[in-house]
Amino acid sequence: MSLDQSITLVQQMLYTALIVGAPVILIAFIVGLLISIFQAATQIHEMTLTFIPKIVATILALIIFGSWIFRKLVDFTQELLKNLIVYIS
Repeated sequence: MSLDQSITLVQQMLYTALIVGAPVILIAFIVGLLISIFQAATQIHEMTLTFIPKIVATILALIIFGSWIFRKLVDFTQELLKNLIVYIS
C-alpha cells in the first residue's frame, strides 16, 4: 500500500467519523446552549439541570439517527475491506 492510498483511507475515515458523529454532537450542543440560556435568564444553577436534558436528547438522537449511523459505518467498512483486498493483491 502506497502513501497516497494510506492518506486517502485516513481521509475517508476522518470524514466518516465527522459525518457519523455530527448529528448527535450538534443536538447535544443545541440542548446545552438552550439550557444555559434558560439558566442565565432564570438564575437557576442546578447541576442536574444541564446533564439530564443533554443525556435524554443524546439518547433520542441516537434512536432517531441510529440506523443511518449504522448504515454509514457498514458502507465505510465494506468500502474499506474492498479497497484493502485490492491493495493487498
